[in-house]
Amino acid sequence: MKTTDESLGVRLQKFLASAGLGSRRACEKLITTGRVRVNGRTAQLGMRVRPASDRVTLNGRPLSAQRLVYAALYKPVGYTCSNRDRHAKRLAMELLPRDWPRAFSIGRLDRDSEGLLLITNDGRLAQRLAHPRHKIPKTYEVAICGSLTAAEMERLQKGLVIGGERMVADKVFAVRHAGEGTTFQMVLSQGKKRQIRVMLAELGHEVVRLKRLSIGPISLGDLKPGKWRLLSNEELAKLSRVG
Repeated sequence: MKTTDESLGVRLQKFLASAGLGSRRACEKLITTGRVRVNGRTAQLGMRVRPASDRVTLNGRPLSAQRLVYAALYKPVGYTCSNRDRHAKRLAMELLPRDWPRAFSIGRLDRDSEGLLLITNDGRLAQRLAHPRHKIPKTYEVAICGSLTAAEMERLQKGLVIGGERMVADKVFAVRHAGEGTTFQMVLSQGKKRQIRVMLAELGHEVVRLKRLSIGPISLGDLKPGKWRLLSNEELAKLSRVG
């Protein structure tokens, strides 16, 4: 009788990711640095484990597969996107239930920005969604001081070279002028650090509000600041087709 993959267990990296330890690359590093043991022996890349019977430890601490969670969170202004940061006053992850398994955010926002974060402990999904080659579009609502001209919109969409790096917006639309400011929406698929603020500063505009409305097929919807919701089966199916 042919031996099946199931009878051989699961790959160790996949098990570590299911225990909430991050992406495949991060889990591989834990293995290669000798921090993971299986049944008392130092683990090696390529090993398979049977979660029901094998004892897997990290730095001597037993590990077990966790239930996978997938959620949308509205990060308010003033919160830092990190699981741990001794310099941060408030962490976005603290807005989630305390009894949740250890999870992390997909798509960071700086402390002064707000809007959608995707939260999961599914390391493989997080790695795929975060990889730049997939160019997952993200939509933002932006408010600036002054007027955004048609010429500036064209420059944003054609791309700017800033500090030797080309930054480009996929689309700029829904422009509304009000008083001394302008509100509009911008779609990005690059994901450079503080990209929107940097691009608009290059044009002489200060961003006074920055809110992420969507990541790929997942929208913020009617979530309020500081609130979260679990993703639906339909949304998870759409995410599985991304990239």
